[in-house]
Amino acid sequence: MKMRQTMQYQNPSPPKKSSSLPRLPPVAAIALALVAQAFSIAHAQLGSEVRQVIVAQAAGWNSNTATLQCFQRASARAPWQPVFPQGIPVLLGRSGLAWGRGAFTPPQNGIPPKVEKDWRAPAGVFQLGTLFGYAQRPPVGARWPYHQVGPYDAYIDDPKLPHYNHHVRVDPRNIPPWFEKQKMRLGDAAYKWMLEIRHNQTPAASGFGSAIFFHVRRGPTKPSAGCTTMAVENLEAMIRWLDPAASPYYVLLPRADYAALRAAWRLP
Repeated sequence: MKMRQTMQYQNPSPPKKSSSLPRLPPVAAIALALVAQAFSIAHAQLGSEVRQVIVAQAAGWNSNTATLQCFQRASARAPWQPVFPQGIPVLLGRSGLAWGRGAFTPPQNGIPPKVEKDWRAPAGVFQLGTLFGYAQRPPVGARWPYHQVGPYDAYIDDPKLPHYNHHVRVDPRNIPPWFEKQKMRLGDAAYKWMLEIRHNQTPAASGFGSAIFFHVRRGPTKPSAGCTTMAVENLEAMIRWLDPAASPYYVLLPRADYAALRAAWRLP
């Protein structure tokens, strides 16, 4: 899926000093940084090939609930149209939101990045990955790539392990000692369907959050560890609507931040 000048994160590292470049005065350096940030935000935009967008807006950064709506358009010049008659209630991480590592570099507004075990959902703009599930087949009518979770599938959330924040299938003849804590097939109804939200995957930075999905909620008021959850009927309706040819993305932001970034990022 292509995007217009897509911005990717880099792993945090101290800046390298260079003796060949003049050192800017502090005021000039700050001004240059602000200009560069404004340029990157303005040029991080959904591409013309994107014809489906899932949007969830929370009340604020510490909110663990949001309202989700799906939008579609016939072409790059056509207006965005809502798909469902009304917004869908969803649950987020119990501690709210933090900036995720997605398709666009977020503005520096004092909100920290998501890290492992912070109980926050990643905010930003994200591609979608594989649909996982226990059933032999996906929901009837679904077109999204599907993988049936078997007894040897794992999704790595331990930053110390190889393949951190990725799905793996282990060799049943040589099951590693870590598998029991990383296996996906748990017989848990909340994981009937798991649609991968591609946070922190290109590349995966150790410790910056893993295993982020859309999945079935555990109850109408019970937040998640960082995923976006909803009633099973709403999740299945969204899965059926998704079209790989429409290059869909997921946007999760607090309402005020969505309003501030909507025009620059060309969101619905």
